[in-house]
Amino acid sequence: MTIPSHLAAVGEPVSTPEGITNPPIDDLLEQVSSKYALVIYAAKRARQINDYYAQLGEGLLEYVGPLVEPGPREKPLSIALREIHSGMLEHTEGE
Repeated sequence: MTIPSHLAAVGEPVSTPEGITNPPIDDLLEQVSSKYALVIYAAKRARQINDYYAQLGEGLLEYVGPLVEPGPREKPLSIALREIHSGMLEHTEGE
């Protein structure tokens, strides 16, 4: 009896997924008062990063670019979450 090729890899280890698991959500929540504050905080920073990339072609430097080295094709929200995790941003409640 032979095992079909699409089932042969079932026992092999699976790579760890990236994304919201890195940085860990629990670590991010330690830096803010609530999950809602984290969402607003990360969204505002992601919008700044997105605006920074948009204005590069115009020669304007109104916004600060990524504070961590962005990966290839990494989205602004992922960059913002990594910045928050690394402690490079200071969060003030209500801002």
